[in-house]
Parts: sequence; structure tokens; C-alpha cells
Amino acid sequence: MFPNLSDDIKSIIARDPAARNGFEVFTCYPGFQAIMMHRWAHACWINQLKWIGRFISYVARIITGIEIHPGATIGHRVFIDHGFGVVIGETAVVGDDCTIYQGVTLGGTSLTSGAKRHPTLERGVIIGAGAQVLGSFTVGEYAKIGSNAVVVKPVPAGATAVGNPAHIVRKDENGRSAHLFAAYGVTPNGDDPLTKALHRLIDHAARQDEQIERMMAAMKDAGLCCPEMAEGDKLDTIQLNRMVE
Repeated sequence: MFPNLSDDIKSIIARDPAARNGFEVFTCYPGFQAIMMHRWAHACWINQLKWIGRFISYVARIITGIEIHPGATIGHRVFIDHGFGVVIGETAVVGDDCTIYQGVTLGGTSLTSGAKRHPTLERGVIIGAGAQVLGSFTVGEYAKIGSNAVVVKPVPAGATAVGNPAHIVRKDENGRSAHLFAAYGVTPNGDDPLTKALHRLIDHAARQDEQIERMMAAMKDAGLCCPEMAEGDKLDTIQLNRMVE
């Protein structure tokens, strides 16, 4: 157990600039304490001491504000930062080197007892504050879930998902930056494809307006009679693009 504790402390110090030393992490970090107590509860659970496991989990929730079912599987060097309000369900699997922020739920949508109801996080996944990951599916290695996202379907490895319901805004195709740590799942320059699509539609509509105006002017110059129509407000592309942003 103690080598695992040492690795956990070192990983927290590496990912949290506010962590000054191992003693401070051991005594003052609820996420670390919740995982340490979960290991005791999980050991009881798998050895059929289920009530004791649940009781340890209950005490850990009172002390840390983090609820981890004793049946959940938690890997090595998992960091629950701040942690208050985190809920991890019975059949959830959290892989090595994952980071989970406050208010996250790894929940289940099925009521079938004994079935896999909760998500699986593979190695290095980052879940931003307030995100809800609901259902029995897999979030791939080094994927990132933005704060307050609601994820109800699988997320590919190396991808970034945001929104409600969550959609993929960035997928690392070459793997160069997939392993980089991003606090709260926020990836620099992670442009939303929906935003890009709206910008393109606005630009396309503006070009169409210009083309129609040129065609009307050419028809008038050629002496062709066109019925008069009331002019509407012109498309303000600058304002629309700002609204999309």
C-alpha cells in the first residue's frame, strides 16, 4: 500500500501547483484521503465484507465530501482535485493517472442489478468540474471532458468533449499533444466545430447577398424589369459572428 501512496502523492504534486509537499497532501487533500479510504473499503468489498466496505465509504463521504462506492475500481495515481461533490458509482472503472475535479458524477442510467451500469475511464482521462458522465461506456485514453459537460456516449481516445449533450470539439489525430495535462479539461485552441460551421454559414450567406445585389444591378442595367420588393435589414455579419462567439 505504501508504494502506492507515495506514487499518489508525487502525482498530485506534479499536477497541482498549490501542493507544497507530501505532508500537506497527506493531511490536507480530501481527494487523496478519499482514495486511500476507498482502497480499504474496496478490499473489504471484494472479500465479502460488504457492510464494512459500505460503512468505510460512508465515513469517507462525511470526512471528504467525496462518495466512491466500495465496488468501484480506482487505478493508480488518480487525482481527485478539490473533490467536493464527486460521486463514483459501483461499477465505474477509473484508470491510472486520471484527474477528476469537483462536482463530477460517474453515474449509471440502468437499474439492472449486477450489470455494468457506470462508465469506464481509461488511462489519463481528465474530467472537468461539474461534468456528468452517465452510462456504461468507455472514455478513451487521455480524453478530456470539459466542465459541466453531460456525456452519454463513448468518447474516443485523445478527444475533447464539451457541452450538453457533449460533442467532440477536438480530436488528436497524431497523438503529439494527447498526453499533455490540461487542467479542468480545457485544451488551448480547441475550437468548437459547431462554432466554425456557424461562422462559415454566416460568411456564405453574406456572399450570397452580395451576389444577388450584383445580379439585380446587372439586370437593371440591361433594361430588364424586376418587381419592386420591400428591402429588409441587411445581414450584419460582424454582429452575428460576435453572437456565435
